Amino acid sequence: MKRLRPVLLGLLSLAYPPLVYLGLGHFEPRWMALPLAGMAVVRAVATREKKWLAAAVGALVLAASSMLGNHALPLKLYPVLVNGVLLTVFATSLAYPPSVIERLARLREKDLPPSGVVYTRKVTQVWCGFFVLNGGLALTTALWASDATWALYNGLIAYGLMGLLFAGEWVVRQRVRARHAHG
Repeated sequence: MKRLRPVLLGLLSLAYPPLVYLGLGHFEPRWMALPLAGMAVVRAVATREKKWLAAAVGALVLAASSMLGNHALPLKLYPVLVNGVLLTVFATSLAYPPSVIERLARLREKDLPPSGVVYTRKVTQVWCGFFVLNGGLALTTALWASDATWALYNGLIAYGLMGLLFAGEWVVRQRVRARHAHG
């Protein structure tokens, strides 16, 4: 069950925008805040890390705000919160190495060469830029776009962009590795 919790939280996070969009068509925002509050409580119970506890508290604040005011906007700000937390995690790892991407790379390659450390640091910086851009677009859609546009961006397009970044980085990494193997 301990390993299943992060997977379930991940799936709920992925499904969150379409669920909110569909739910708002049938229920008041205060009732749609209950799943967000539930996710926040599960996250808080599932972690001991301060950054994820802070994310859980932020999600609870959004859920409580939506429940009390019966407004949809706090529900739509959850993707902004997620991007902010991820930006904080990645940026903090740049200030206090090893970077997030270096840690992931070392899971596959324990003896990462210095060039690999430099590369993973650059990739972490790229992800920081992505979280700034994606969080900004999530905020823009929450504040000024229709619910449908918000759900489309945050529930599909953002994940497509993330997938493109993963794929593009993989292609670049293969070329960098090949260059270092021959050079």
